[in-house]
Amino acid sequence: MPSMARLTEDQIAEYQETFSLFDNKGDGKIYAHQLGDVLRAMGQNPTESEVRKCGYHSDPDFRISFETFLPILSTISKNRDTSTIEDFIEGFRVFDKEQNGMINSAELRHLLSSLGEKMTDEEVNELLMGQEDAQGNVNYEEFVKMVLNG
Repeated sequence: MPSMARLTEDQIAEYQETFSLFDNKGDGKIYAHQLGDVLRAMGQNPTESEVRKCGYHSDPDFRISFETFLPILSTISKNRDTSTIEDFIEGFRVFDKEQNGMINSAELRHLLSSLGEKMTDEEVNELLMGQEDAQGNVNYEEFVKMVLNG
C-alpha cells in the first residue's frame, strides 16, 4: 500500500466503506477489539502481536475513528513482511525429507502449535481440515497458497 499521502480518493473511499461495515453503532467508529478483523478485511495480514502494538488492546471497548485508523493501516502495511509465497514454500522444503512437495501433517501440526505465533490445537485442526492425504501428508505448496490467498 502506498503511503497515506499517495492514496487516491478511490482507495480512501474503499477503505472507508470496508471500515463502515464494522461500524455497528453508526457513529463512524469501530471497537478496538475489531482492529485486526478490519485490517484483514482490507487485505492486510497482521499478527496479533502487531495489532497489540497499535496500543488499543488494553481497552477492547475503546472506539477508533476512521481518521485514527488510517495511520494504523499505513503502519501495518509498511511493516508487512514482504515474504512471497515462494519464500514460505522454500521454508517448508527444509522439512520435506523426501523432496516430494509433502510434509507430514503431525510435523506440520507441531510447527504451527509450537513456533512463532503459536496456534491452538483447534486453530490448527481448522487450518488443516481437508489438507491431509490418505498417508497423513500435506502438500505444502497448496497449503501455503490456501493460507495466503484465503
